[in-house]
Amino acid sequence: MNNDLNTQSNLPIKENSSSAVSNQPVTNQPKSQDSFVKLAMRNMVKKGSTSLFHLFLTIFGVIATLLGLAIAFH
Repeated sequence: MNNDLNTQSNLPIKENSSSAVSNQPVTNQPKSQDSFVKLAMRNMVKKGSTSLFHLFLTIFGVIATLLGLAIAFH
C-alpha cells in the first residue's frame, strides 16, 4: 500500500461506461518528483535518532566556530 498523498486512489470504476468515458479524458501523466525538502524529511524520519544527533552536532559545531572566532578576533 502506498501512503504517498500525491498518488490517485484506486477507486472502483462505475459500470455505466457511457458517462465515465465521455465526460473525463484519460491522461497518463508521470508521477512528479518529490521536492528536496520532502525527501530530506522522509529520510530524517527513517533514520530517527541518528539524524537528531547529527543536527545537534552541527549546531554545536557552528556555535563553537563562532565563539572561537569571536575570542580570536576580540
